[in-house]
Amino acid sequence: MQNRRIVLASRPEGPVGLENFRLETAAVPRPGEGELLLRTRWLSLDPYMRGRMSAARSYAPPVEVGAVMVGGTVSEVVEARAEGFAPGDLVLSSNGWQDYAIARPGAVTRLDGLKLPSYALGVLGMPGFTAWHGLLQVGRPRAGETVVVAAATGAVGSVVGQIARIRGCRAVGIAGGADKGRHAVETLGFDACVDHRDPDFRQKLKEACPEGIDVYFENVGGKVLDMVLPRLNDGARIPVCGVISAYNAEPGDDGLDASRLLRTILVHRVAVQGFLINDHAAEAPAFRAEMQAWLDSGQVRYAEHRVPGLEAAPQAFLDLLQGRHIGKVVVEA
Repeated sequence: MQNRRIVLASRPEGPVGLENFRLETAAVPRPGEGELLLRTRWLSLDPYMRGRMSAARSYAPPVEVGAVMVGGTVSEVVEARAEGFAPGDLVLSSNGWQDYAIARPGAVTRLDGLKLPSYALGVLGMPGFTAWHGLLQVGRPRAGETVVVAAATGAVGSVVGQIARIRGCRAVGIAGGADKGRHAVETLGFDACVDHRDPDFRQKLKEACPEGIDVYFENVGGKVLDMVLPRLNDGARIPVCGVISAYNAEPGDDGLDASRLLRTILVHRVAVQGFLINDHAAEAPAFRAEMQAWLDSGQVRYAEHRVPGLEAAPQAFLDLLQGRHIGKVVVEA
């Protein structure tokens, strides 16, 4: 057997390209005592991976050139040399962009009884947890308030808007294109969705938020944030989980005036808080229980975009960064 691996071939300068990845083959590793041999079944693709491709200082170490790209996976146990596991068991792991990996039992989570195992990478995993914690614990929405979320049909944003509706808020999405807008309103139940590519974006956002914006869930930044600032109410809250617009940008070219941002924060007493979901692992059981109940009742709907084949991961990742998909992107390895 061979282990296909997609490694970081070079660090991108500006936008990511296919040339920054390389597909390699190697021997399948053998598990030692107390270890598991895992076969990747589903690989998660997420925007944070762009940051790991850079050597710039961040909250996590970068992927080294020549190393396997990082990523969460749902994996099948192929060989178990540890108690409590057997071949065929499904686990949540961090195999990265490769077919096989070795893991110790403490580094994986069993997925017994999960109807859709890939959901452990999405609505019941890191993206859903990010939406749940960021909105409820950082954004602290109150019934009747207006919640706005960018990238509204993505893995995180789609859940933010639905939770806002469950909590009695007006949910307004920002997305690129008419198809995404229709999906947000007709399928996800948003009250409105504004196309950031529309030449009249500023006016359309104003019309969608006649009472201003109380919570802006930030994962894009740049020109979208620039348009949101004038609509923020006094005491608005901004949970920040990502800044997609800056991942490929050079300093100063993201279209945002930092001084105007600071003035808005001061004048309107806006609370801006960044958060990393890994810091809140203790909340995970409560999140999973509540999210599963919402899924079972139909209050939360979730879309997956499945890409067949590990070799397709680099192009799918580029498409993800360019906003070409609706919902969570997973690779069926």
